[in-house]
Amino acid sequence: MRDEDAVRDEARRLDALTTEALDGVGADLAAEPTAELVRRMNDGDATVAGVVRTQLPVIAAAVDAIAERMARGGRLVHVGAGTSGRLGVLDASEVPPTFGTPPGVVVGLVAGGPEALVSAVEGAEDDADAGRRDVEALGLTADDSVVGIAASGRTPYVLGAVAAARAHGCLTIGLSCNEGTPLSAAADLGIEVAVGPEVVRGSTRLRAGTATKMVLNTLSTLAMVRLGKTYGSLMIDVRATNEKLRRRAVRIVVTAAGAGEDEAAAALAAAGGEARTAVAMLVLGCGADEARAALDAAGGRLGDVVAGR
Repeated sequence: MRDEDAVRDEARRLDALTTEALDGVGADLAAEPTAELVRRMNDGDATVAGVVRTQLPVIAAAVDAIAERMARGGRLVHVGAGTSGRLGVLDASEVPPTFGTPPGVVVGLVAGGPEALVSAVEGAEDDADAGRRDVEALGLTADDSVVGIAASGRTPYVLGAVAAARAHGCLTIGLSCNEGTPLSAAADLGIEVAVGPEVVRGSTRLRAGTATKMVLNTLSTLAMVRLGKTYGSLMIDVRATNEKLRRRAVRIVVTAAGAGEDEAAAALAAAGGEARTAVAMLVLGCGADEARAALDAAGGRLGDVVAGR
């Protein structure tokens, strides 16, 4: 096939994506009353959770597979371009303060590097080799899980990253907002949240972005739950780095240990601000070192320590 034929075929494939279609809005969107525009956007947003629901079985399988590998020391890596990449970096950056994980356990890569977080880097998403290089620079192992994120499901940077990850034996997950995508075909697990056309044609920071964030939140949050990084619904490993979070840590210890506020605050101070350790201290009636030893023996699972007291 001649090069121009290949270009035309790729153009037709791009034009056929539901994320590139018109959503039935008339020729002059701006002519509609603001109240109608707001209603239209809200109506579209209201459909997103239902679309995500259609993918729950594969999302659940992905959570279990990610957690299994992370329990062996693997990492969770999000890879994307544009909005997809920024959402991946956002999710990765919020895991450490929420769950107390060290930096580098959940990683976000965006095509074009850090500069692309705040401005467009032209052509970065079309560079498959850059995707391969970026993930390989992490020193991938078979215990790592790589989530390729692309609303279109065909972004070369993401496909290159996923191909490299598979070659290293990683678990690969494709997250897209179209059906039957090359990304799903390239990954071990394909999550396709086909939210349909955007109110502004092709602007996948809208419904597609919302769906993407919902799925990423679910993957990372529930992987942490499976790893014992919560106690009930409590952020037992929250990093108390400001007044709001210090207050939250006290409430967590009060709730988990059934202690008074003064007792909880004293235990937190003795535990160096570690809510998990403070709860174990109060439940076991011991000092911080003994509490940490009990937690280590239980694989860090506070529930097991409490149950075995």
